[in-house]
Amino acid sequence: MDRTRLEAFSDGVFAVAITLLALNLTLEGPGHGIPLQHQLWEHRWSFGAYLLSFFVIGIIWVNHHVLIRSIAKVDRTLLFLNLVLLIFVVLIPFSTATVAQYLPVGGEDVKAAMAMYSAVFLGMSAGFGSIFEWTLHGDHRIVPLPPEAHWPARLRFVGGSSVYVISGVVSLFNAVIAFILIALVAVYYIVERTPAAPAAESQPDK
Repeated sequence: MDRTRLEAFSDGVFAVAITLLALNLTLEGPGHGIPLQHQLWEHRWSFGAYLLSFFVIGIIWVNHHVLIRSIAKVDRTLLFLNLVLLIFVVLIPFSTATVAQYLPVGGEDVKAAMAMYSAVFLGMSAGFGSIFEWTLHGDHRIVPLPPEAHWPARLRFVGGSSVYVISGVVSLFNAVIAFILIALVAVYYIVERTPAAPAAESQPDK
């Protein structure tokens, strides 16, 4: 299969997932006796969860593009690994909506909601990590990564996984802190470049 088909299908999934996020942003509207500013404040967690998940999906999309550009040839194994990643991408809107609903309420349910939110991001990270691991073996990369660079690249590429595990544990005690931890991972990956980038940038698109 050509890389463009893999990218086109994945881009479509990313686009749908990031669009579904906005469908969860609703207000009571006029005629309910609640001023608009109060409605906006009451839905602050919905907006916060939307922004966080929007940036996470956006970061996934950017790094997915960079990683796929470094791949020499798409095979059946890669297609299924990519599907594993996309499974969790499409779960992000659902988990985001759940967290947005339960964070203002608190209690035991919000802990379960945040644990699920963390688990979805952990699964997404594992799917991404499996694709990256696949690129390290055989002749899958256009420009092979030196063996001595494998472990540093792994740590940089899937370093967020450990934070998602921590946030999942922390969510059982404090959902807000767990939410902040996930936000910090997003900030990290905004400034951290995908290890595949240097090799990919030297090659033309195919």
